[in-house]
Amino acid sequence: MPLSPLSPTTQKFVLHWGEMGSRWGVNRTVAQIHALVFCSPSPVNAEEIADTLEVARSNVSNSLKELQAWGLLRVVHLPADRRDHFVAHQDIWEIFRVVMDERKKRELDPTLQVLRECAAESAQDGALDASTRQKMEGMLEFMEIFMRAYDDFKQLPTPTLKRLLKAGGSIAQFLGPDKKAAKR
Repeated sequence: MPLSPLSPTTQKFVLHWGEMGSRWGVNRTVAQIHALVFCSPSPVNAEEIADTLEVARSNVSNSLKELQAWGLLRVVHLPADRRDHFVAHQDIWEIFRVVMDERKKRELDPTLQVLRECAAESAQDGALDASTRQKMEGMLEFMEIFMRAYDDFKQLPTPTLKRLLKAGGSIAQFLGPDKKAAKR
């Protein structure tokens, strides 16, 4: 049985979350299920999800497993109901952290590994142009700085992270202009 009919706003949100997910490399149905469970005021079971989104039960089952693997959903049990029900993290900051960690593991960590391998191999590659080597080294330096900053930021408590992000350009003004960059 489907959940009570979704409001137009909830339906718009669920559909858009699916679109955004597909742009980020996440299966559209996986993202829609996450949005639906996130918005639900109570735990939902797989049959309700399948009926509400009008997708195959097997697709829902696989999507739920993926969302659980990411740590975005968890199983809860209701009295007198043997089925698994699902709830989503409700803290948007925690959701953001989970998604960023997964993206880092899947995309950035392998890229950093390849860049490090290229840097190590470049000294023995006689056919490698010096300007290409310099570009690769610059990319490696950028990625290492970015990854260290990410690791530092992800450890911050949510209130501190909020203040930091709200400060935005004020931090750059506080730090002042980069004298080396101004000379270039």
